[in-house]
Amino acid sequence: MPYGFFTVDTPLNEITHEYRPGSPERTAVHDAYKKMFNTQMRVPLYLGDEEVYTNETRPIRPPHDHQHIVGSYSVAKPEHVKRAIDNALTAKKEWAAMSWEHRISIFIKAADLIAGPYRAMINAGTMINQSKNIFQAEIDATCESVDFLKFNAAFASDIYQQQPAPGNGVFNRIEHRPLEGFTYAVTPFNFTAIAINLTSCMAMMGNVVVWKPSDHQMYTAKIIMDIFKEAGLPDGVITLVSGDPEMITDIVLKHPAFAGLHFTGSTFVFQELWQKIGQNIKNYKTYPRIVGETGGKDFILAHPTADIDVVATAITRGAFEYQGQKCSAASRIYLPKSTAQDIIDKVVANVKSFTMGSPEDMSHFITAVIHEGSFDKLVSYIDQAKKDNDVEVLVGGTYDKSKGYFVSPTVLQTTNPKYTTMETELFGPVVTIHVYDDEKWDETIDLVDSTSIYGLTGAVIAQDRYVIEEASKRLVNAAGNFYINDKPSGAVVGQQPFGGARASGTNDKAGSMQNLLRWVSPRLIKETMVPAKDYRYPHMG
Repeated sequence: MPYGFFTVDTPLNEITHEYRPGSPERTAVHDAYKKMFNTQMRVPLYLGDEEVYTNETRPIRPPHDHQHIVGSYSVAKPEHVKRAIDNALTAKKEWAAMSWEHRISIFIKAADLIAGPYRAMINAGTMINQSKNIFQAEIDATCESVDFLKFNAAFASDIYQQQPAPGNGVFNRIEHRPLEGFTYAVTPFNFTAIAINLTSCMAMMGNVVVWKPSDHQMYTAKIIMDIFKEAGLPDGVITLVSGDPEMITDIVLKHPAFAGLHFTGSTFVFQELWQKIGQNIKNYKTYPRIVGETGGKDFILAHPTADIDVVATAITRGAFEYQGQKCSAASRIYLPKSTAQDIIDKVVANVKSFTMGSPEDMSHFITAVIHEGSFDKLVSYIDQAKKDNDVEVLVGGTYDKSKGYFVSPTVLQTTNPKYTTMETELFGPVVTIHVYDDEKWDETIDLVDSTSIYGLTGAVIAQDRYVIEEASKRLVNAAGNFYINDKPSGAVVGQQPFGGARASGTNDKAGSMQNLLRWVSPRLIKETMVPAKDYRYPHMG
């Protein structure tokens, strides 16, 4: 039992290294990349105290060099998934009973391992596995991962200190219990930090987690598990199963001890999972918590008073960082006719200055998209745009998958504000511009609000403060993360808690206390010091 009241101070965000040519950190990542790229990694299933290497495996191929194999990952069978659940539930008793400061210490140590001895490895792994350039790997795999772990530790400390009001003659207190049962984390390919956050934030609060990573993030998934184990995470607290997502999910969601889903991925898949949970609702011991962050069709709305350099930079960075493979990436742009051409000229010039290739060459801004399915989808929209009369390809529009899945950053301009690429999430380096008449500003705000089913991120760029306030109010439901005079991406843990509503998810704000509160079940304890011994009240005389 603890012999004191402990707190975790709110940390500072992890400092981002710049990786300038000749710097020691650049050399360290480059050396790690070369070694890892030429070494075969085998990824097991993590089933509690068992690391199982199955006979059936799948290769791990870098998207920028898809004929090269850097490893393989094990494919689970139904019995493996059941063992993962059983072992997690076995681990639950001791883990839930552990003093919270000892649980938290494990994840603070994991953060320090990432920031220190694992920094080059987790960055290089993210570059290889997910084709991120060095800067995108640094801000994700290192900085955001460290921030999630350390800020969540501070949030957990704050949660445990939240207690009810006192009363005369009673001692009131609240326990923030873990959920009864086990939780399920389903994570995407595009952010190593999301995999770390979705698993660790539930475990921090005393829950045990069955984790299904994306097939296209298995290389860094092993690095994450290695870090957690070195930090002292007990066996079974986080189990990892990989393979057929439908089979794994069906077994998990039919189990009576299923207690919560933490998901990041496509809107369609999340809706399917929610529906399955609803169908199984009578089987569960408790009502499961459902938290999801899904798609986006994120906008930049520029006013005639906007600084054209600010708009051009917001489009260039917002649309094309990490090849547009962020749920927050800018993908529909609204420009006023009076300044549109000047902005477009700058964006086109920026795009033409990009170099594209393997992330091993750290001068590249653009690398490959994640897999062939994504490549083929993007190509189909680009080819259709070349045929349609109401849209024009301003720059880009080329592609090549002979060595890697390379799609040139593409800027489209359409006269149709409801054109398919203004409404459909593409998840790639394609952005569409619509030019509006300056005097139709009011109508354009309504257009921005009504065009997309999503409500994740958006940006308004203007220098007129009345305009900024008006747009903020009228677009209140269009974006859960709303940016003024900036790109609509790049949320920082603790500073800009992340999430959206509408078809973009449950808006439980990753990187905030709100998210962690979803993974506890409070128990109120009232202790009466001098209990009544007669049922009669004073008014009865």
